[in-house]
Amino acid sequence: MNVNATLSPDDLARACADAMWKEDDASKGLGMQIAEIGPGRATLSMTVRPDMVNGQRIAHGGFIFTLADSSFAFACNTHNERAVAAQCHVTFIRPGKLGDVLVASAREISRSGRSGIYDVQVTAGDVVIAEFRGHSRTIGGAWLPGTTIK
Repeated sequence: MNVNATLSPDDLARACADAMWKEDDASKGLGMQIAEIGPGRATLSMTVRPDMVNGQRIAHGGFIFTLADSSFAFACNTHNERAVAAQCHVTFIRPGKLGDVLVASAREISRSGRSGIYDVQVTAGDVVIAEFRGHSRTIGGAWLPGTTIK
């Protein structure tokens, strides 16, 4: 990336996601895919594999949480400020099942100073299976040093 580039908000969000994705071995290792990225929003998907089901033969809640957390992470890093989770909460509504394609859609609720709040809805088809709220905190540094928004 040109260190003196000027990008639209959408292009900046995509470039930040691309930079972050290169280093995200956890999300890639779980088979996640980025479906959509924009300023303050991200949608990721993941198929529930046999190694992701628990003793009840449903999707382990930790994997559902991880998908939601990854979507949250990509959404809160779309502004070219490195951000991490400060706090997260998940409510499981219905179970995910083996073979389900889970989709986690994150959206920014508020962002002020170093803090942000993001809501994530995880679905399997038209069925909502979890709701997640994450609070982010910027930690200093940029994904694309020298890049500005036009």
